[in-house]
Amino acid sequence: MTVATTNGANGHDGHGRKRRLSQVDGFGTRAIHVGSEPNPETGAVIPPISLSTTYKQDGVGKHKGFEYSRSGNPNRDALETTLASLESGGAFALAFSSGSATTATIVQAIGPNAHIVSVNDVYGGTFRYFKRVAAETQGLESTFIDFENADDETVLGSFKDNTKLIWIESPTNPTLRLVDIPRVVALARSHPSRPLVVVDNTFLSPFYQSPLLLGADIVVHSLTKYINGHSDVVMGAAILPVHHARLAEKLRFLQNAHGAVPSPYDSWLAQRGLKTLHLRMKAHGVNALKVAKALQSSPYVEDVLYPGLSSHPRHGLAYHSLSPHAKKFVDRLRSVADEYGVSPDSDGG
Repeated sequence: MTVATTNGANGHDGHGRKRRLSQVDGFGTRAIHVGSEPNPETGAVIPPISLSTTYKQDGVGKHKGFEYSRSGNPNRDALETTLASLESGGAFALAFSSGSATTATIVQAIGPNAHIVSVNDVYGGTFRYFKRVAAETQGLESTFIDFENADDETVLGSFKDNTKLIWIESPTNPTLRLVDIPRVVALARSHPSRPLVVVDNTFLSPFYQSPLLLGADIVVHSLTKYINGHSDVVMGAAILPVHHARLAEKLRFLQNAHGAVPSPYDSWLAQRGLKTLHLRMKAHGVNALKVAKALQSSPYVEDVLYPGLSSHPRHGLAYHSLSPHAKKFVDRLRSVADEYGVSPDSDGG
C-alpha cells in the first residue's frame, strides 16, 4: 500500500524517494509522472518490471522496503502511488487482483453480523457478494435503496444500529442513475451508527468525479475498465483520505493476509494505461455526448438515459458532481461553444 501527499507538501513515492508534489501539478501531469520518477541508478523514466518474489535482507527485518512480493512489490507500489495522487482527496491506495477482491476485502473489514445499505441498482458482482457470499460467511445483512429518488426519511429509516457501510454507485452501471453523494454522506453522519460511505467510481474514473472531495470515506474502482483502458488487465483498487489512516492500515493487513494482489506485470500495465486516462476520458465524454444527441434526435428511439444531456432531469446534479478538473474541461467546452456559436458536441468541438 502507498501513501501519497498531493496538496503541495513533500511526499515519498513507493520506493522511499522524496518528491515535491506541487499544487500546480495538473491531472495529466500527475498521471504521467507521479509514481514514475526517474530511476536514480539508471535514469529510466518508466519503472522496470520487478518479477522477484523475495528480496535480500541484511538481517531480520532489515531490507530496502520490500521482503516478499505478496506484501509489497515495486510495481504495485508505483501504481498505488499514482492512484492515490489521481483520486483527488486521496492519501492511501491499495491495489487488488480484481474489483471483486476489493469489495470482498472492504466488506470483511467491517466484521461479522453487520448491516450494509446499498444502492438498489448496484453492480451484479457486488450484489452477489453481499447476498450469496458475505451473508453466509459473516452474517452480513443488506438493504437495497433507490438513493436517486428516496427522500431523507426513507434513507434514514433504512439505517440500523449495526449499519457499517453505505455502498453507492453513481452513475450506476448500466442505467446511469445518479446519487447525490453529499446528501447521503450527511445522512450517514447524522445517524448514531455513523456508517462509512463507499463510492464505486469505476464508471466516471478519477477524471470526472472525486467522491472523496464530496465526503466519501472510501473510493473503489475496477481498474479493468477506464483506468487501465486497454482490455488486458483485471484489477481493482481502494483509495482512502488521510484521516482514515487506521482503516487503511486494516485494509493493508487484509490485502497481505488474503493475498489477492495484482502481479507486477499487471501493475505495470495498469500504470501505463493511467498515463493517458485524462486524454481518453475527455474523448469518451465528447463522443458519448455526440452519440446521445444523435439517438435523441432519432425517431426510432423512445428515450435516452444520459445525464450529460441538458434535457436529463438530473443534469444539474451531474454537473455539480464533476471533479474540479473535469468542471474546468466542461466549462472550457461551453465557452468555446458560446464564443463560436457551435455546440461542443459538434464535429471538431
